[in-house]
Amino acid sequence: MKIAIPTRNQQVDEHFGHCDHYTIYSISDSLRIESEEVFQAPQGCGCKSNIAGILKEKGVGTMLAGNMGMGALQKIQQSGMKVVRGCEGNVRDIAELYLKGSLTDSGDTCNHHGEDGHQCEH
Repeated sequence: MKIAIPTRNQQVDEHFGHCDHYTIYSISDSLRIESEEVFQAPQGCGCKSNIAGILKEKGVGTMLAGNMGMGALQKIQQSGMKVVRGCEGNVRDIAELYLKGSLTDSGDTCNHHGEDGHQCEH
């Protein structure tokens, strides 16, 4: 199993489509982190890139994210990956919390058409 986390400065990036890179953790059968890979994020909005396909090809089954727009969420889910939104903090800590069963999806999606250019809907 592999987990991907949109990352900026070793923290979960607040918005999936704006991250610098993805931290990808390979997980053992005993639910422990075996290895870490850093993958450079493609330029542009997450819903308009092929990141879902790329991550799926790398074997990623779960995305732990801060927030993301509905288009990106749908693309990732359509590729067969599970998405857990509402994550924040150090990426390794978040991965370990997920493996312990301590994270649930916030249900929030982001809308880029708000007056400030970025709003999250609850």
